[in-house]
Amino acid sequence: MPDSIVVTDAAGVRTIRMHRPEKKNALTQPMYAEMTRALREAGADAAIACVLIAGGPGAFCAGSDIGDFQKRAEGGLEPVTVDFLHALARNPKPLVAAVNGIAVGIGTTMLFHCDHVVAAAGSVFTTPFTRLGLIPEAASSLLAPMRMGHARAFALLVMGRPLTAEQAKAAGIVNTVVDAAAVEEVALKAAREIAALPAGAVALSRQLMRGDLDDVVKRVDIEAMHFKDRLKSDEARAAFAAFLARKK
Repeated sequence: MPDSIVVTDAAGVRTIRMHRPEKKNALTQPMYAEMTRALREAGADAAIACVLIAGGPGAFCAGSDIGDFQKRAEGGLEPVTVDFLHALARNPKPLVAAVNGIAVGIGTTMLFHCDHVVAAAGSVFTTPFTRLGLIPEAASSLLAPMRMGHARAFALLVMGRPLTAEQAKAAGIVNTVVDAAAVEEVALKAAREIAALPAGAVALSRQLMRGDLDDVVKRVDIEAMHFKDRLKSDEARAAFAAFLARKK
């Protein structure tokens, strides 16, 4: 696999960068697997005190690769997405995200697992699951209402209404909104600030704040079961066919 996921460690911070600019960082199964490995390694490494997830200019993540969706619907590809979501939910280290540009599908829902999110002023957050005949994933059906309240979560996850960076901040998804040129600098500063704190105190505080993660992982699995069924539904097949027709 080319360097679609770039992992670097410095000053107690592991940066996991999605780097597939030609596809706006749409995630393939190998990319999910590499991110899972990077998260689990960080969780087991005492030298890593914080993890920063980043994309690139104009695109944090455009969601899952459409080709992978098709292969999964046809039963020709073993998904590793659930492994990534388990690693994300169980990750013991604080998570910071640097969002610059579009955050679609998993690009938005993974943020509900993050502790601190910095977004560029022009970023847009959207989850077009139901428009594709699918359902929300990444335990977002549990975490989004807890974070945002039912009304805003329904508008985002079911109605597919996008959020601007300022709206995402008001909804509790984003901590700080800055100019695009400053996103990574501000996010890295926050990650280093977290990494400089007493690790044991941070870990226990975060554990208490996050509550029972078994509920989160259980919701990931329930969503995954329904998501798999929905991929094979007539609604999803028709929606994907229409989507691909528009792209031609």
